[in-house]
Amino acid sequence: MSQTFTLDGDSIPFADGQTILQAATAAGAFIPHLCYHPEFKPHGSCKLCTVKVNGRQTASCTMRATSGMTVESNTEEINAGRRSLVQMLFVEGNHFCPACEQSGNCQLQATAYYLGMMSPHFDHFFPSRALDASHPEVLLDFNRCILCSLCVRASRDVDGKNVFALSGRGIRTRLIVNAASGRLADTDFSPTDKAAEVCPVGVFLKKRRGFAVPIGERRYDKTPISGVPEEA
Repeated sequence: MSQTFTLDGDSIPFADGQTILQAATAAGAFIPHLCYHPEFKPHGSCKLCTVKVNGRQTASCTMRATSGMTVESNTEEINAGRRSLVQMLFVEGNHFCPACEQSGNCQLQATAYYLGMMSPHFDHFFPSRALDASHPEVLLDFNRCILCSLCVRASRDVDGKNVFALSGRGIRTRLIVNAASGRLADTDFSPTDKAAEVCPVGVFLKKRRGFAVPIGERRYDKTPISGVPEEA
């Protein structure tokens, strides 16, 4: 008999060692997340995947599933907290979706739609973040960065290059390029690196490819991030 737990009233099977998020995803149940990637060790930094397990809050990407546990995820209380987190991410950076090349392919944007975010709610910080156009093939738009550290982990653990890092503390934390000049062109970064693929927003933009796929026909334009089409 397979092991199961209950997620929002549904029975979810799991294998030994699987986290709540891994088991839910395998079963086709969507739990919002941004810093989690199936190829990397769970990080638990964005807190968007927070659920209630037997009445207590925990990150579903790091919490191992156990038989008989009761998990709540898609509730108004939990989604309200997630909505606030997404709103804070929007105002902390410079996220202007209508002008962004990643619109329609952006996990942050798609999650905001899923959570019913209608406004940023908080005052924008409008940080000053310079672009890095030094590399011949890739533009870095630091305005979109949400500090998920996926590119940092991918460059270190998969590419073996350590091209990226997070620097600073608290509100001054930022993504940097590990070169004396701070320029991407002065590293051994390649557009085929795993670090260039895992960004959930629009930091990594391939040059001369802008709007190759028109808005309206992109990943999340027709199918929401939950994978469940909206009712007409």
